[in-house]
Amino acid sequence: MEPQKPKVAGRATSQSGAARQANRNGRAALLVGTLLTLGACAVPVGGGGQEGQGISEDVRAQLVAMAAPYQDLQSVELRAEDGCYWYSHAGPVETTMLPLRTSNGNKICGGSASSVAG
Repeated sequence: MEPQKPKVAGRATSQSGAARQANRNGRAALLVGTLLTLGACAVPVGGGGQEGQGISEDVRAQLVAMAAPYQDLQSVELRAEDGCYWYSHAGPVETTMLPLRTSNGNKICGGSASSVAG
């Protein structure tokens, strides 16, 4: 009678070298995929915006009077690219910068909050 080969965790120990290598490659691919997925959920540091631009309290008061009520006025910044005010919108999936708008839907632009561009 020939002795039986022991089994480990439900599989035979006589697994070929190619099968073991494929198993390792599969695990490595799963690990890399998991890390990439979790990395996509990370909150970016710095955000690329120019925080602390120093919007004066006068301008901030004018923005409060002009802006539609659903916008976060604590995160407003003036962008040099277009000369318009933008705010940080925290959505269910991501946080993004959106143009600050009046109740009519017009962008609020200009060096001072007194000018509105359509």
